[in-house]
This record gives sequence, C-alpha cells and structure tokens, in this order.
Amino acid sequence: MPITLYHNPRCSKSRQALALLEERGIEVRQRRYLDEPPSEAELRDLLSRLDADGHALVRTQEAEWKAMDPEVDLSDQEQVIAAIVAHPRLLERPIADDGERAVLGRPPEDVLALVDAD
Repeated sequence: MPITLYHNPRCSKSRQALALLEERGIEVRQRRYLDEPPSEAELRDLLSRLDADGHALVRTQEAEWKAMDPEVDLSDQEQVIAAIVAHPRLLERPIADDGERAVLGRPPEDVLALVDAD
C-alpha cells in the first residue's frame, strides 16, 4: 500500500519528505491538498491516525489564521477541522499517511517512522 503524502510542491520541507521516501523506494501517492483539499471526514480520519492533536495541523503563521484568530479555539478539534476545510492553506505539511498511522513531517525525516515501523 502506498504512503499518501499531503504535499505542497512549493514547500521545501514537503519536497524533502517526498525525496526521503522516494530514495527508499517507497511508493508515494502525492495528495496536493491545495488542489484537492481534504474533507471534514478525511481530516477526522487523518487526526485519528496522527499522534498529535488538532493544533499540530494548523499553520498559525498563515494570513488566513491570523485573520480568524482568536475566533478558533486550537483545543477544539472540530473548530480546527472547520478552519482547515475553509482555508486549506492552514494544513501543516507534509503529512505522511499509510492508512494505519500518520506522521507530521516536521522535520521531514519524521516521515520515515512509517517506513522504519515495518
């Protein structure tokens, strides 16, 4: 089963994570989340596999976040999901997902936890 990488090709960390996986011969399905934003249900599923809370998924330095902060409570997973659905740029990247576990690639080497766990 390929690893899905929530990916923004303009992001250096995202490109590094992709290269690390490809260098190891891992089949990667790139999910360019700005072109194909995840739905609320997909984000809930992703969070259930991610060893982090909803706060970790938010890029708090983005203009969209600053415009809505403090309206969104980072401790409220549903509010975080709604914010990301409304503004996909808020999704932290890269995220690698093998369907059973997901990891945030910050730093990019963290995506290798999915490979090393096998």
